[in-house]
Amino acid sequence: MVSLKLRAILFPFQMEPRREMLLQELGEMWDEIGEGEEERREMLQALEEECLNLYRVKVAQVKQYMAQLQREIADSVAEVAAICAAIGEPPATVQTACSSLSTGNLKEELRSITPELEEMRRRMEERRRQFLEVTQLINRMQQEMKPSEQLHLSMDNSDLTMRRLEELRAYLQNLQQEKESRIRKMTELMVSLHSSSLVLGMDFRETNLHHDDEQVGDISDGAIARLVSEIERLREIKRNRMQKLQDLVATMLELWNLMDTPSEEQKRFQSVACNIAASEDEITEPDALSMDFINNVEAEVVRLESLKECRMKDLVLKKYDELNEILRRAHIPVENAGDAMMMFDAIDSDAERSVILERLEVQISEAKDEEFSRKDVLERMEKWHAGLEEESWLEEYNRNENRYNVGKGTHLVLKRAEKARALVSKMPAMAEALITKIVAWEKERGVKFEYDGEGLLNMLEEYNNTRKEKEQERKRQRDQRRMLGQGMVESPVARPPPKNIKNVTRTLSMGGGSAGGKKAAASASASSRPSTPSFLKSPMSARRSDEGQMLLSRTVEEDVLL
Repeated sequence: MVSLKLRAILFPFQMEPRREMLLQELGEMWDEIGEGEEERREMLQALEEECLNLYRVKVAQVKQYMAQLQREIADSVAEVAAICAAIGEPPATVQTACSSLSTGNLKEELRSITPELEEMRRRMEERRRQFLEVTQLINRMQQEMKPSEQLHLSMDNSDLTMRRLEELRAYLQNLQQEKESRIRKMTELMVSLHSSSLVLGMDFRETNLHHDDEQVGDISDGAIARLVSEIERLREIKRNRMQKLQDLVATMLELWNLMDTPSEEQKRFQSVACNIAASEDEITEPDALSMDFINNVEAEVVRLESLKECRMKDLVLKKYDELNEILRRAHIPVENAGDAMMMFDAIDSDAERSVILERLEVQISEAKDEEFSRKDVLERMEKWHAGLEEESWLEEYNRNENRYNVGKGTHLVLKRAEKARALVSKMPAMAEALITKIVAWEKERGVKFEYDGEGLLNMLEEYNNTRKEKEQERKRQRDQRRMLGQGMVESPVARPPPKNIKNVTRTLSMGGGSAGGKKAAASASASSRPSTPSFLKSPMSARRSDEGQMLLSRTVEEDVLL
């Protein structure tokens, strides 16, 4: 039988019936064998040692398992904390995960934290997937736009916060906007390139671009730079051709004007003639600057130049006539064109004749400038000449004895006389204003203002002197009339003196007074008055109506008052 001490050592817990049976069977076998007490004790001690070793092994295994559970729990908590830190979750999430570890049972703690860990791992994978999508798009756009810089954005697993994700999304949005801007720019550049090619009459394949550059999909810096460079090259060609074409068209227009080219011949090049002052961007018609078209214009200019050489003399005559017409309008002395034409005929060289033609052009331009500078003075001079004509007519009208005869058209003549008197009264002021203008012109130009070869200021001063002499003559005549009237009053054979000077004036005007007075007046009138103009003569001049007498009296009174 196994002692109670051995049983307590071997089986510290309540042994099962099977184990009791094994020990009882072992004791019976030892009894049959005849094992001594010492051998039995040694065998039981060995058995006891083996049992303790088994316990030790088991305890070590349990400790190892416990440590593993603790490590798993700690790793889970650390992983949860790391994930929270990586994705930017608040610390409350970690505290919530750790609050379930206060139960004291490791397996329960592990089971409680495992769902939290799985959830955080799922969120981590979702965040990593979002970062991966954004970074891939960024890298692809950077590769499309700047392939030479080899830019590559890698994903940082330690920083998967929403703030970093929003920064990457904002950067991606900027890249998308830049891509759209580049696409629009490439489209505009391609349109400009095709437009320039059409205007220049060039095939697009003649440009220095590769086939890949024809596609708008290539938006790299290199493709844009190549397009800009090619467009600038075409623009330089376009500017050079425009300059050449404008020079040709300017020459062609001059030749047209020189030779009076019919409009039917000008129709072929009318469109290009309209674009002579157009800017670079305004010329958009296909083949407007093609070499074929420029060669056609150049051939036309060569043809006109050849024709001009044949018609040079006619052109020179035409230019001389144009120059003389401008000088005539400006009242500048005209040179004799015959001597110039004799000199022109004596010249055999076409180049020298062209020089003469160019000089004529310069003289015409200078004459036009001179005419424009004299325009204000000439306009006032025309008005002054008109006033002189009216003044001359009025003097002749006043000398006519039959001007008050009633007849057909008399009222029209009277109205014209009234207008002429109003205009003549303004003549001194007109002359002064004209003198002021002439003095200012001469001061500005530093030369004397000549009108048909004579100094205009001298003409105006002569007019002022003549006017003063006329005024003095009229004053002398009025004094003579007054003295004549006083002599008639003192004569014994004269009629009784009138009551006032008006009656005397009326009597003299109507032919009253002594015979001597009549003869003196008749002789003075005959010597100072010209014959009556034809437009004032009337078959009714012998008859005088009452209206004519009254009109005559009023006019004579006005003459006396003057």
